[in-house]
Parts: sequence; C-alpha cells; structure tokens
Amino acid sequence: MEKGSHSSSTTLARTKSDQLVETLAAAFKSARQSDQQTPPGTSEIGGTLSRKSSKRVMMGASPRRSSGENNNTYIRKSRSAQMKLDLEELSSGAALSRASSASLGLSFSFTGFTVPPDEIADSKPFSDDDIPEDVEARTCKMKFQTEPTLPIYLKFTDVTYKVIIKGMTSCEERDILNGITGAVNPGEVLALMGPSGSGKTTLLNLLGGRLIQSTVGGSITYNDQPYSKFLKSRIGFVTQDDVLFPHLTVEETLMYAARLRLPKVLTRQQKEKRAVDVIYELGLERCQDTMIGGSFVRGVSGGERKRVCIGNEIIINPSLLFLDEPTSGLDSTTALRTIQTLQDIAEVGKTVITTIHQPSSRLFHKFDKLILLGKGSLLYFGKASEAIVYFSSIGCSPLIAMNPAEFLLDLANGNLTDISVPSELEDKVQMENSETETGNGKPPPAVVHEYLVEAYESRVADTEKKKLMAPLPLDDELKSKVSSSKRQWGASWWQQYCILFCRGIKERKHDYFSWLRITQVLSTAIILGLLWWQSDSKTIRGRQDQAGLLFFIAVFWGFFPVFTAIFTFPQERAMLGKERAADMYRLSAYFLARTTSDLPLDLILPVLFLLVVYFMAGLRLSASHFFLSMLTVFLCIVAAQGLGLAIGATLMDLKRATTLASVTVMTFMLAGGYFVKKVPVFISWIRYMSFNYHTYKLLLKVQYQDIMPTVNGIKTDSGLKEVGALVAMIFGYRFLAYLSLRKMQLHCEA
Repeated sequence: MEKGSHSSSTTLARTKSDQLVETLAAAFKSARQSDQQTPPGTSEIGGTLSRKSSKRVMMGASPRRSSGENNNTYIRKSRSAQMKLDLEELSSGAALSRASSASLGLSFSFTGFTVPPDEIADSKPFSDDDIPEDVEARTCKMKFQTEPTLPIYLKFTDVTYKVIIKGMTSCEERDILNGITGAVNPGEVLALMGPSGSGKTTLLNLLGGRLIQSTVGGSITYNDQPYSKFLKSRIGFVTQDDVLFPHLTVEETLMYAARLRLPKVLTRQQKEKRAVDVIYELGLERCQDTMIGGSFVRGVSGGERKRVCIGNEIIINPSLLFLDEPTSGLDSTTALRTIQTLQDIAEVGKTVITTIHQPSSRLFHKFDKLILLGKGSLLYFGKASEAIVYFSSIGCSPLIAMNPAEFLLDLANGNLTDISVPSELEDKVQMENSETETGNGKPPPAVVHEYLVEAYESRVADTEKKKLMAPLPLDDELKSKVSSSKRQWGASWWQQYCILFCRGIKERKHDYFSWLRITQVLSTAIILGLLWWQSDSKTIRGRQDQAGLLFFIAVFWGFFPVFTAIFTFPQERAMLGKERAADMYRLSAYFLARTTSDLPLDLILPVLFLLVVYFMAGLRLSASHFFLSMLTVFLCIVAAQGLGLAIGATLMDLKRATTLASVTVMTFMLAGGYFVKKVPVFISWIRYMSFNYHTYKLLLKVQYQDIMPTVNGIKTDSGLKEVGALVAMIFGYRFLAYLSLRKMQLHCEA
C-alpha cells in the first residue's frame, strides 16, 4: 500500500511544482485512512473531469460554520500555472477523487480558508454542470445558455479605412487603418488593443457592419461570405457608452429588448422568460427592479449598467458579439468579472471581439487572440499568450517585471523605456544623425513604430495571409444562411408599435408629471385667472380684454409644446441609431409610436390649465363652448408639436434647433393677428403658416359666434378653414420630421 501511494504521488509531482509534493502526499495519506473507515456499502466518488474542468480547475466548498447558516458554495476559478493538475494521468476514480480533495485543501490554504479534513474527503470534483456563483450579488446564477447558434468564422484581410477632412479651401484624406489582417473563430475571444487614436473602435465598427462606405478597402467575410442584412439579427454590438433609457428598470429594459428582438416564433411568455434567464445569468436579480439611472436620476452602478448593455445583446443568442471598451470606468474586480462573462459566452460557441485599452495582467491572460494596433497599422496578430514571445524574438523584451498589456502599449506608442532596444534599431539610429535621438538615448517613437510594422510584415504577415486564404470547411447551407439579404424582424409592425408605445409612456411619464412642470402650468393658469377675473363679455372693453386672454392661450400652448418637442429626436438619436442598427424595429413603427405616446401625456396638463382659467376668467359657461375651446387648444398643441419634431429631426442639434424654434415661434406670434391687424401683402403669407393665428381665430369664433358677426376685425364664421389648416400642419410637419429621420438613418447606415 505504501508503494502504491508513493507511485501515485510521483505521478502527481510530475505535473506540479516541487513545493506541492509534500502537501499532496499528506492529503493522499489522510484520504486512505478515511477510506478504511468507510462502510462497505458506501460507493467511492469517481468519474472524470470534463475538458473545461481539466483546463481550468474550479475550487469551492466553503466551511460549515453552524447548522443554522446557509452552506453557500464559493467557486474560485484559477488559471495559475502552479494550480493546474494533469488529471488525465490519474487512472482510477479513487485517485481522482483524492486529487480533487487535495487540490481543494491546497486552494483554501492559499486564500485563507480552512476546511476540516472530513469535508475535504467528502468533496466532489467539479464539472461543467456545477453552478458558478455571482460573487458580487452573493447568489447562485445559472449557466449561460448553450442552445445552438449559427457558427460564424470572421476573416478580414488588408482592411483599410480613410476619412475625408474638408477644410475651407481643400479636402484632405487621412488614413485611419492601414492593411489590417486577422481572423477569429467560434469559441474565441479576440482583443483589439492599442493606444488612443490607433483605430480600435473604427476596426470594430467595420467588422460589425456599422461602417459601410466607399472609403473602406480590403475584404471582410463571415463564413467566407460578405456582410448582409441578415447578419444584423446574428450580431450583438455593445457600444462604449451605455445607451439606455434612464427611467426604465433593469427588468423592463431587458423585457422590451426580448419582445422586440427575439424571433416571432416565440410567444410573449417565452421571450419574457428569456429576459429573466439573462437577468440571473448576469447576476442582476438584486437590482432588477431598480431604474437604470443617468445624469439626473439615481440608478444602478456602473458595472451593473454595463452588464445590462451586454444582456441587451446576448438575449438574442448572437453568433457574433462585439464590445467597445466594456471595462472602461470599472474597477479591476468588476472588469475581471465582465471579461469572465465574455469568456463564458465564447465557450458555448460564440465569436467575441472586444476592444480594450489597458487591461490588468489577469484580464490580459483571459484573451485567446490579440490584435495590437499602432497609428492604424498592425503590429501583432496571433495568440495573446505568444505576444511577449514574438516581440522578444524581434529584440524587444521587458527589462523589468511588468504587466504584459503595459509592455505592449509602450511598444505601440514607440516608448522603449525599460524595454530592450533591438540591435537592428540601434545600428540604424547610430547611422543617422544624432539629432534624431531623444535625450535618453532611445530611438524616437516614429522610428520604433516603423521598425515594428516592418518586422511584422516581413516575419508574420505573409504566413497569416496564407492561412486566411484557405477555404473554411463549411457546408453550403451555413454559407447560404449568412449570405441571405432578407431581414428578420422579431415582431410584426403592429407589435413593434404597441411595444414602443408602452415603452415610451413608461419612460417619459416621469418627465411629464414632474412637480416642476405641473407647478409651471398651474401657476400660470392661476395668474391668468386672477388678472382676468370674471371679465365681462357684454361690453366692448370686456371683449377686448378677453381677446387678449384668448391670444395668450394660443401663444402659450403654441410656444410650450414646440420647445418640448424639439428635444425629442436629438436626445434619442444615440438610442435610435443603436436600435435601428440592430434591426429592432421599423423606423415607421418607432416614429408613430413616439409621436402618439406623447399625446395622452401632453393633453392632461392643458385640461388642468383650462379648468382653472376658463371659469376664473368668466368665459362662456356652456358645455359646448368649453369643449370646443378644449378641442381648439388640443389642435394647437398637436400642430406645435409637429413643428418642434420637424425642427429637431431636421437639425439634430439642440442649440441650432432652439435658435431656429425661437425665431419661428416669435414670427408666428407677431403674425398671429393680435399685434398687427393689417399685414403688408408681400409678407402676409406668414400668418397663414402660423398655428397661433388659426388658433386665435378659432377661440374667438367659439366664444362670440352667436353674439356678434366680427371681433377685432375677424369674422365669426364656422371656422372650418382654420380647422383644416391646423390639421394640415399636424400631418405636414410630422411627415417632414419622418423624412428627416429617414434621411438621417440612411446616412448612418451608409
């Protein structure tokens, strides 16, 4: 028995450092003693670990403190070389169980936990079926969905991109990307690294189909097929900025995304269940009822907001997942958990590409492949674990212990501080004029950059391009699916409209019913009621005073909606661009839902306003006259909203839109028929475009139609012309706004 124990210990010692031999031997000895005390009917724990478990040993089992406490299992993943065991060499199931128990005890000895020997002996080896825990939320989370997805192999060869900078007298072309080549397969995480301005985000947008312009060169293929609109439903794209609605909760945000993006074949209950699953997968159940928050609204933390953005994309089970700086603004622990999430996503067969600025050493080792960019040129493409080896082979080695990411970024910036200078570069610099050297004797960054680009092109580039030239071993069915040009909508047009309508009301009800806005409207109504308290419509002076009140009502409810509506599309431009790029809904469904969802909210405050002003000012006390006055104000509000929407959608800039709206509303007010009775012919056409003018005439006709034929020079006829003009403005201004949005969206897609 002692001989067998000695041989097993020798086998394990080959795969671990000498420091662990004595610990393992002691663990085997205690395990054998416990086996002798086991009853005959008790079966021994055996089995084999899966590939994932053998690749990354998972350790857990927190100590039991008391019978009343919850026995939470904390799972700690480690890729440290000293913690890996080659478990495949262990032949018997008993030896496998003891090795797992020994490694568990060793893990907790490093982390400060102590586990009783009997618990170590009873521990089971972990496999893929174990449920990992969300350490931040302190709750168990489910495994990522492993349902089948379309595998997509992404290749890009000699990708170039230029921008045209237009000056006062000339145009200049600037190269952003210069011949970038690479590939990433399902199950891999590709990191795009480089200093600021190196072209990481541009390359990510090109690979994700977000930039399709004539200035793009090279080849980008998906399963050896070019980009098609079908891929929009297979691609998840997480932008650097967290573009979310601040007043929606985490659960509502993911529910609406699921209902809009998941396929039509799924029922509403199935879509909502998927959203709940994603909430638990990402550890967001603790904050699912909390609002997202923003600049003026308190909400979830930065890490939780970033996970909501990731959840918005993985909810569709994408084949390709692109992320732009997913760790920016996060602390090191939250960033590590975010990257670990991406690794879990990739392990179930998805392709993940992310840009990252300066990761920690732990983050860096979680990437499978790496692209290093410098000034738009490719400095390295290959396995992330072999990057240091490659740069050492060309003479650039770190002289001190440093983070691999810091070392690579220093090279990309041309900074050779604490980095060895290649002999070829030293000879080249010495041959040049001494003025080209910096004060510390190091070559200038431009020379270092040129050397790194030439070294990669001469040593690696041709080999990588030959690999990419080989066709993929894929059947024609997979290739034909990718090349399909048919879009896949997750919901019908009517469903999209209903979902967006409900989402719009939930998002904006907080703004419309804020105490500030209610106070503004009611205080104005009370002041008007006091100034025109019980005015007399029987005298000429009284009718003139009431005409002034009616004109102010027409101006107020023409001015107020315009300056509310101009913010609509400029503020939602980022969200609209993001969701339309993912084909979440049709633009027509969004526009109609966005404009109609405002109406119920916009028409509540005018009712309160008129209830106060109408009776305090002593206007005609008749139900028909009151409701006709209300209808006239409603027409004015909807027409003014249309003008604000058109201005905002056309300019898409708040400062310019506010300026144009101020000038327009002031012009309409002056031409409204109260200040100037006789307008010159050459400019009289303006008053017919003024909703203030038509509203003012309608209010006068409602009040005095049966009393007198004219009031202030305005005939009190039926008012059908004014109603027709306001209705034409309602639809005309909105049609102009829709065309402007359509043009903007086409420009974005181009």
